[in-house]
Amino acid sequence: MPSIFLSAAWRRLLMLNYRVDPAILQTHVPAGTELDIWNGACYVSVVGFMFMNTRIKGIRVPGHVNFEEINLRFYVRRHDPARGWKRGVVFIREIVPRPAIAWVANTIYREHYDWRPMAHRWQDTADEIEVLYAWREKGAWQSFGVQADAAAIPLKTGSEAEFITEHYWGYAQRGPGLTVEYQVEHPSWRMHPIRNWHCEIDFEKAYGSAFAHLSKEEPVSIFLAEGSDIVVRERNLLKI
Repeated sequence: MPSIFLSAAWRRLLMLNYRVDPAILQTHVPAGTELDIWNGACYVSVVGFMFMNTRIKGIRVPGHVNFEEINLRFYVRRHDPARGWKRGVVFIREIVPRPAIAWVANTIYREHYDWRPMAHRWQDTADEIEVLYAWREKGAWQSFGVQADAAAIPLKTGSEAEFITEHYWGYAQRGPGLTVEYQVEHPSWRMHPIRNWHCEIDFEKAYGSAFAHLSKEEPVSIFLAEGSDIVVRERNLLKI
């Protein structure tokens, strides 16, 4: 098994999920993978969360331990003859607040990171939590957030939430016939039932014209996962 590259805690993962035409994702599908469909639908998700207690190969880098990430991702699977189907995610774009974080991820894992001014807000009461994530894009702040029950509940087997949260591999296209694969490990996450939500994202400005229509649509589902400690293992380069 590959060694651990990164360890951290991912906390309060807010996920806005949209159904999309699979055709708009085909150019982003890494070689050797295929779109992972749930109940006949193809999904993209805007995901915001906090990296906390981050270590690279066991080392805490000052100024890069606790920070926000916001990404747009979709879902794929790859058949491994030795292990069967591996369910994973592909990132359209990932945003972090530090250039060094973006450089490491883009250089080693061939991801699509940018760095931008970012902010988050967590407000807790005895029975409710408020979670908001935001970043500044081309002169304007983009944000999304929820109010949710303070008490979290287990995932339901076979649910949409389980499909969205339980993809334990990452994939990225490196070149023709070359795909980066890496494993992400974490326990099953509990979910905070959503009470209210809002989204002020200009999808065209943030993600390009192919996703512009999402600014006029409501997400088909919204999840807030409690999160956990995680590890990301060293990459494997697949030659397809």
